Amino acid sequence: MKHDDICEITCVDEEKVKRVKESVSQQNTMAVSQIFKALSDDTRIKIAYALSVEDELCVCDVANIVGSTTATASHHLRLLRNLGLAKYRKEGKLVFYALDDDHVKQLIQIAFEHQKEVATHE
Repeated sequence: MKHDDICEITCVDEEKVKRVKESVSQQNTMAVSQIFKALSDDTRIKIAYALSVEDELCVCDVANIVGSTTATASHHLRLLRNLGLAKYRKEGKLVFYALDDDHVKQLIQIAFEHQKEVATHE
């Protein structure tokens, strides 16, 4: 079986490989992979998207948006918070969540823009 998506010969650009390997070794790839792992859950990506549309939502609002119980929404929000993707504040008996910063918001928005672009190419 022939594969068109693999090199047919081995040809390594040693300078490029050395340069990029060095750059990769200086990055915290494990921490970044955890961010994507957290966002790979359908409910959590819905929550993250909701928080990218609305600056702040209480746990009850999030539960209603994603169609879950407040306990489930709270569990997912806590995970996003523990990974540094979301932050919260308590106001009386309510807890409000927001995305941690603009980078997280951009990450979510770019992912959805990319998905729309891919869908139009199919």
